[in-house]
Amino acid sequence: MPKMKTHRGAAKRFKKTKNKIKRGSAFRSHILTKKSPKTKRGLKAPHYVSNVDQPRITELIATY
Repeated sequence: MPKMKTHRGAAKRFKKTKNKIKRGSAFRSHILTKKSPKTKRGLKAPHYVSNVDQPRITELIATY
């Protein structure tokens, strides 16, 4: 059986750190005028993939 290819869409959206998988935050691209500065600051903070989804994402972004 051939090697599984890296899912390019997922590879661009997720970064693997030592123990976790880092992801971008939603609700951050437009309609920012009605969001408070505190909310916008919070959206800048690093977010991580939940533990349940981690095996699936790892399989998608695995580079062989």
